[in-house]
Amino acid sequence: MNETPPADADGTTGTSSFHLLPGAPDSPVLLHVPHSSRAVPADVRAGILLGDDELARELDHITDAHTAEIAASAAAAAGTAPWRFVNRLSRLVVDPERFPDEREEMAAVGMGAVYTRTTHRAGLRPDGFDPAPLLDRYFTPYARGVAEAVAERLAATGRAVVIDVHSYPSEPLPYELHGDGPRPPVCLGTDAFHTPPALLDAAREAFGGFGGVGTDSPFAGTYVPLPYYGREPRVRALMVEMRRDLYMREPGGAAGPGAAALGAALAHLVDAVSRTA
Repeated sequence: MNETPPADADGTTGTSSFHLLPGAPDSPVLLHVPHSSRAVPADVRAGILLGDDELARELDHITDAHTAEIAASAAAAAGTAPWRFVNRLSRLVVDPERFPDEREEMAAVGMGAVYTRTTHRAGLRPDGFDPAPLLDRYFTPYARGVAEAVAERLAATGRAVVIDVHSYPSEPLPYELHGDGPRPPVCLGTDAFHTPPALLDAAREAFGGFGGVGTDSPFAGTYVPLPYYGREPRVRALMVEMRRDLYMREPGGAAGPGAAALGAALAHLVDAVSRTA
């Protein structure tokens, strides 16, 4: 399977593995969409063990399908448009939300910053695969790009709020380390330093109409660029995990009406955050 990076929401394609889509100058909000793409460059594809049909099925399971569209819908509906940082490549290239070192617990199942195992724990890359070239080419520039986007929001507004936009399957997959916990319609991932109570309360209110909102199960934590992690209280962060059966046919199917409703709820959260000092 050889997929090229998709066009951005503004119709351009560009050459970067990520794209920053501008919002309102006075918006502190950065919608981060790291796992929405299925694109795998041809040279990276050559290092993956799966056949084309197997890779397509893996992408169905691992991709947070339609989350870029949900974020775009939210940006269009919000009173103060948020900025959006969107990964143009599949997380099978690199996963920009993993730690690139021994701090990453998912490395235990071969799913650190560069995956070597699939969602069903089969081989994805050969034994002894060296992740360094992919980290240098994709992970490091991506991390730098998000950090720069956060710095711009801090400079412009005095604060930055990173809302991490994800989805997850209704049934646990074998790779999940904590898949035996609750799987609410919407899971909010938090960080003790970067997620203030007001941000969490605003998210609970915004997503309260989907049948239940949980916290840190089955996925916990949220994304903060490493230069700010645990150091800068003006950087606030929250992960929004939407259960896929709310808005799409699993796995890998088309989006349904729930996607628009989730976009509207995300816009509500964006506006609540924008109004709060």
